[in-house]
Amino acid sequence: MLFRFSVIAAAALTLAACQSEPAVEPAPLEPVPVPHMTAAVTDGALQQREPDTCHAVDYVSALGQPSSVIPSLGITRPINVVEWRGIEPQEYNPQRIVFRLDASGNIFNIDCG
Repeated sequence: MLFRFSVIAAAALTLAACQSEPAVEPAPLEPVPVPHMTAAVTDGALQQREPDTCHAVDYVSALGQPSSVIPSLGITRPINVVEWRGIEPQEYNPQRIVFRLDASGNIFNIDCG
């Protein structure tokens, strides 16, 4: 009787070991934007943009910083802060400084527009 129980238990353990849980794939991670400056002449769909007319390169030290540093930069010209995947105005103002934020709220791009 004991022999029969151990054979059944061994068979049950063997079958249990063969049944594996389906592999769960981790959710893909969103790419993290790399901080960069856009200060070159580019052709837009409707207008040609002028090179760094807003002097965005003066604020390159803010790249990678949280958006809370923007008020402390002492900017006297128009600015626009664009949240991650946010909507921005479609009118182009070459004097306006545009700060683009990543998903964490850090500045990852500064350009004119």
